[in-house]
Amino acid sequence: MEVTSERVAAASRLFFGITDYVIFSAMLLGCVGIGVYFGFFKVAVNAEQYLLGGRRMAIFPVAVSLVASFISGITLLGTPTELYLRGTQYVFMNVSIFTAPLFIGFAYLPVFHGLKITSTYEYLEMRFGKSARLLGSFLFIVGIITWIPIVIYMPALAFNQVTGINVHIVTPIVCAVCIFYTCVGGLKAVVWTDVIQTVLMFVAVILVIVKGTFDVGGLGTVWQRNMDSGRIELPDLGFDLTARHSWFGFLVGGFFGWLPLGVSQMALQRFASIESLPKARLTMWMFLAGALCLTLMSCYTGLLTYAVYHDCDPLTTKQATAKDQLLPLLVMETLQNLPGMPGIFVAGVFSAALSSMSTALNSISAVVLEDFFKTFYGQDALSERQTDILLKSVVVIFGVLCTSLVFVVEKLGTVLQLSMSLSSMTNGPVLGVFSAGMFLPWVNTWGAIFGGLTGLIFMGWVVLGSQAVMAAGLITIPSKPVTIAGCSADLLRHLNTTAISAAANSTITTDAASSVLPIYRVSYLWYTTMGLAVTLVAAVVISLVTGKRDLATVDRSLVTPLMRWVLPEGRRASATRVDRVRSSISTYEGYKAVKMHIILADNEKAKEAKEEP
Repeated sequence: MEVTSERVAAASRLFFGITDYVIFSAMLLGCVGIGVYFGFFKVAVNAEQYLLGGRRMAIFPVAVSLVASFISGITLLGTPTELYLRGTQYVFMNVSIFTAPLFIGFAYLPVFHGLKITSTYEYLEMRFGKSARLLGSFLFIVGIITWIPIVIYMPALAFNQVTGINVHIVTPIVCAVCIFYTCVGGLKAVVWTDVIQTVLMFVAVILVIVKGTFDVGGLGTVWQRNMDSGRIELPDLGFDLTARHSWFGFLVGGFFGWLPLGVSQMALQRFASIESLPKARLTMWMFLAGALCLTLMSCYTGLLTYAVYHDCDPLTTKQATAKDQLLPLLVMETLQNLPGMPGIFVAGVFSAALSSMSTALNSISAVVLEDFFKTFYGQDALSERQTDILLKSVVVIFGVLCTSLVFVVEKLGTVLQLSMSLSSMTNGPVLGVFSAGMFLPWVNTWGAIFGGLTGLIFMGWVVLGSQAVMAAGLITIPSKPVTIAGCSADLLRHLNTTAISAAANSTITTDAASSVLPIYRVSYLWYTTMGLAVTLVAAVVISLVTGKRDLATVDRSLVTPLMRWVLPEGRRASATRVDRVRSSISTYEGYKAVKMHIILADNEKAKEAKEEP
């Protein structure tokens, strides 16, 4: 029987030991235990407790939870793959992390935190009406459904690399655990499992960095081998929008790429669980510091991976059967003599996915309850028991749906750019609708709704079209050269060395066919910016055509503090009274009742003054 390269590679692969399986299982059981504790012993008494932790969560666990939620397996596995294949340009994606949060903290966060709302899309109803709220909620759910399957698929690939167990077997099991503890435990279970999972993520990455760097010969060796291969390089200095990575793209496109964090339901549901705005801002900065550290460490693991395999590419020799299995392969080879350490790493990668999935499911349950059910059936349509059943049912239904879609993702190739591209398809339009409400008070309901739809249709065309031409091979992404010249004789003996040597030493170049539309060649760094710009322009034009909003009718609390100066003076005194009263109201419903009472009282006084002779 013919011995294939895949079989030879499989035979040479290293797999989990008993200790690794025990550690991985302990992580899953720990998550289940936290869910049981908050679901059966420290039970949330109402929806606010379930979704927001009673708005009394501590800063540190919420910040850690945000790190775990937004730094998924896509970062831990996809980032090293990006640097291994294409060099260090991607590292500079982080330059805008220092400017965007400052803008978010003073432009978007004060509005949301001041309104004390559970769903960010409640804002759209207050500003534009129910239709805009439903549109925003729908876009959020679409974005989550396209993102979570990618998040789940990444650690399943890692698990397959280190165990040989099929992706389709491990994925449903692990997702069932996530669905369980999210369903029964609510936000508190999500946050505290995130804390444990974040610790595992950091431990896992640090273990690989320290041991791998020591084994390869130190930092100098890592740097020199990457320098010799041309992987150490700066982004393009030009202003070409089609340059995949450029300084202009990172500084401007990256800035707008971070801004959706300011209107994200997943993030703002965490910020809303903090009792004051200054503490919420501090939480955001702590989250971004942790995210930056983990991202930079993931970038370094990419350089380390190349330093280890600089003369024997594991993709060519089929030691790694998928591009995003490079790091798990490195882990098994680096930590094989330390029982349990590979188990910690894979548990950490899976923890990143579980935390992202649990946060997304908890946020979807909030959106379905607040934006869909209560919008159509009213605030008091359900009892506490019925609300609890609805929230948990939503978690289960969407959890099963996202798990099922994992089988589609495995057909799509390298996932880092794919994930960012698909997220941008909805991020730009959603950010545009919220920004129109907060920064452009004259935009009306028609402008917001049709502006958002225009942005969505446009970005759907751009993103899906570009993915289609890439899948067809009309556009390819350049990769750095690799070689198998240093592979062992045992590994090469049964391989077609002539064919794979030619493949290993070739460099993939960009080959955009003349038939490809220029817009399909625009860098993915600009997708969110494009969606935002199209949405805002459409919203302004439609508002001007249909009759722009009278500024005197715009509530001051719904406009960002940076733009409240454009509102008429007459609205400021009334709004200030509302702001003062809101600080003493513990619930959003109470705030609305008091605000309506003040407005009616003002109207009555104005009517009486008008009737006086």
